[in-house]
Amino acid sequence: MTDQPSGRLVLAATPMGDPGDASRRLREALGSAEVVAAEDTRRTRALAKALEVEISGRVVSFYDHVETARIPLLLNEIESGHTVLLVTDAGMPSVSDPGYRMVAACVERGLPVTCLPGPSAVTTALALSGLPVERFCFDGFPPRKSGPRKQWLRTLIREPRAVVFFEAPHRLADSLTDAVEILGPDRRAAVCRELTKTYEEVVRGTLAELAAWATEHARGEITVVIEGAQPLSADPADLVDEVEALVTEGIRLKEACAEIAAATGASRRELYDAVLAARAHE
Repeated sequence: MTDQPSGRLVLAATPMGDPGDASRRLREALGSAEVVAAEDTRRTRALAKALEVEISGRVVSFYDHVETARIPLLLNEIESGHTVLLVTDAGMPSVSDPGYRMVAACVERGLPVTCLPGPSAVTTALALSGLPVERFCFDGFPPRKSGPRKQWLRTLIREPRAVVFFEAPHRLADSLTDAVEILGPDRRAAVCRELTKTYEEVVRGTLAELAAWATEHARGEITVVIEGAQPLSADPADLVDEVEALVTEGIRLKEACAEIAAATGASRRELYDAVLAARAHE
């Protein structure tokens, strides 16, 4: 009985800006992998040049629009005993970047998958935010249009964890303006731009302050951190306005009560009764 070929998929985090953040293991993998699957082949070759590493293997593109088509090819390479190194333009593959479908395909086939950890815009922004981030959630990119974006923001009204997300610079001001409307002007946040690069900048303040700042200063790669919601009283009478705000957005009363009750721990039935009582006294 012969041993199976020892191919594997290697996910590798790449520098967000400063090549000096590249790990020794990334340098070695770039030089030794039989196949390098890159989100942008030109950027990966430029990184290798900056690191003074010669890529000896075959370099293939692996971005959103070709990801599905490339997977069978890469699986065949791994099953043939080759190492496939998967890298994106910056940070960790599969975190708002191509990669997770490839990992899932390897898991389904029983093929080895490992990871070379390294730079992450998510954890870097959290560390620099100056906000309580012992618990946090990551939401990738918010919806591009205002309506769906406001629906997403409503899920954060009573979210006790800090939330971190990416945003395109040309949409940042609109996203923060929507956040002011839904989460309130005084919720604290931080906008982190061009992390680890020459013009790195972290701007901290309230959502209202940051929305005003973003109208003229949003450039580069953007990561946003918003602090978690402060605990509120679960007294139904204190939550009527929040229910009515959801109703104004087109949500049915019972569904709005259920959503606010789930977020605050209030009794859904008592909350419903409190809304009816408030309406009766108007």
